[in-house]
Amino acid sequence: MTVTAYTLAVLLDLFCLFLGYRFLFQPGPAAAGYGVPADPTGDARAYLTVKGLRDGTFGVVGLALLAFSGAQAEAWFMLCVALIPFGDTVTVLRNGGARAVAYGIHFATAIVVLISAALLFLV
Repeated sequence: MTVTAYTLAVLLDLFCLFLGYRFLFQPGPAAAGYGVPADPTGDARAYLTVKGLRDGTFGVVGLALLAFSGAQAEAWFMLCVALIPFGDTVTVLRNGGARAVAYGIHFATAIVVLISAALLFLV
């Protein structure tokens, strides 16, 4: 179980880094994949940059906690961070995005993050 807990946590942290990279360097496709398209050359440029920095930073913080503080710290971090994909679900739904994206990507991600937290608490 320990290997599974750590593997899932690392994968989720790396996924955050990937999302951050994508929003910073491929903002148009990243926004479309998020479920609420935005024009990276227009008014949305700042939003897309902030989103990229946010996601990338969460990945770095998660990896640092896991490496330097251990499973319990990472578990609490994951528990708190699960609020973000739940909020993303609501954001997509409120802004005309597809329900499939809201639930299939964001809500599902929140559940996986909570599972990761639970597994880490058991380590």
